[in-house]
Amino acid sequence: MFESLTSRLGDVFDRLRKRGALSEADVNEALREVRVALLEADVALPVVKSFVDSVRVRAVGAEVLKSVTPGQMVIKIVNDRLTEMLGGEGGAEATEIDLNAPAPVPILMVGLQGSGKTTTTGKIALRLKERDKRKVLMASLDVRRPAAQEQLRILGEQIGVATLPIIAGQMPVDIAKRAMQAARLQGVDVVMLDTAGRLHVDEGLMAEARAVRDATGPHETLLVVDALTGQDAVNVAKQFKEQVGVTGIVMTRMDGDGRGGAALSMRYVTGAPIKLIGVGEKMDALEPFHPGRIASRILGMGDIVSLVEKAAETLEKDEAEKLAAKMKKGEFDLDDLATQLRQMKKMGGMQGVLSMLPGVGKMQKQMAQGGIDEKMLTRQEAIIGSMTKKERRNPKLIHANRKKRIAAGSGTKVEDVNRLLKQHMQMADMMKKMSRMGDKGFMRSGLANLIGGGGGGRPPFGR
Repeated sequence: MFESLTSRLGDVFDRLRKRGALSEADVNEALREVRVALLEADVALPVVKSFVDSVRVRAVGAEVLKSVTPGQMVIKIVNDRLTEMLGGEGGAEATEIDLNAPAPVPILMVGLQGSGKTTTTGKIALRLKERDKRKVLMASLDVRRPAAQEQLRILGEQIGVATLPIIAGQMPVDIAKRAMQAARLQGVDVVMLDTAGRLHVDEGLMAEARAVRDATGPHETLLVVDALTGQDAVNVAKQFKEQVGVTGIVMTRMDGDGRGGAALSMRYVTGAPIKLIGVGEKMDALEPFHPGRIASRILGMGDIVSLVEKAAETLEKDEAEKLAAKMKKGEFDLDDLATQLRQMKKMGGMQGVLSMLPGVGKMQKQMAQGGIDEKMLTRQEAIIGSMTKKERRNPKLIHANRKKRIAAGSGTKVEDVNRLLKQHMQMADMMKKMSRMGDKGFMRSGLANLIGGGGGGRPPFGR
């Protein structure tokens, strides 16, 4: 997400930091490069013009040019303006789905076919069920696409959320009314209404969405758009906003979009906030959109707050307590390393974690040079899984013949086993040093070693 933009802006800001004193010409030159970087990232031209003009007004003032660290001041202005652009008057914090209405609260899901609307309906339903403890009913109003209603029913079974029984031949408005009636009778808190999509915006699509809206009076109308469609996503959002009345946007496949221009343009062009972003195929791969945190990620400053929140959500309480107890004793075996590898996969893998760390661009370049990829976590789990219980608890037992057996059993090479053992040794040493710092020290040292070998230079598991 935003990789190309982060890399380009990182280069511009590195030069600004090194210059010391800045002239107005220096600022204008940097802003020209920022303008090109934003346009290459597929940000809409009016948005780029407004952004660059507003930054220039603030950045060429005497307060900036005569400050002790003018480069840092310009970067701060860019960060603040980027946050405003992403969040509007809502500021830096996320705009959550509004459930402040009498139950059952109808949420209307609209968008084009292929944008991930049905899957996103399931993801939101699961989020409301598990995080907000709401009773949810999902209903598919898509009577055109073959098996669309059946798709939502199967999805509901997978995530444990009820779906409205299918009645063949019923029209979308009638299905929506039946869903609301069933929800009232069953004491449901939230009704997710998944409408039909089209391959493009047309009057038939809009008329159907308006008819369902008028029949149910949704408290939220969420537009699902695919980030990979770039500026077309912005145009689609604008038309839905004007014709249906969108209250919020959910952007899917943000993990696959290295440019991110659509997200940067969306709030400015439509006035509707991005409420959630899809960052993977798994049903829990849905994140709130925090404008301030996203701005920090784009500028390579990282997003440690989201990283800590994600760790808290994904780490099993029992496992955390067990690891904390062992850490306090300065103990850390290969079973513990396997636990941390699983934790990292739950948090979105290498890319998911790295995208939230400061200096992400440089880290990713280092990973590429070291030949590190997402499959590495799976390979390392396989290596540990090929060991005996005794070997996992006491890695010193693993001599040459055992290494050959472990490599053969995991489908890897002896060098991979050696690399893993070295990584474990470094982490175990670090655990002993950090044991006096408690749980925070454990998390920091463990994560640092897992991603970067506990310090600068090439990670121990690189090729």
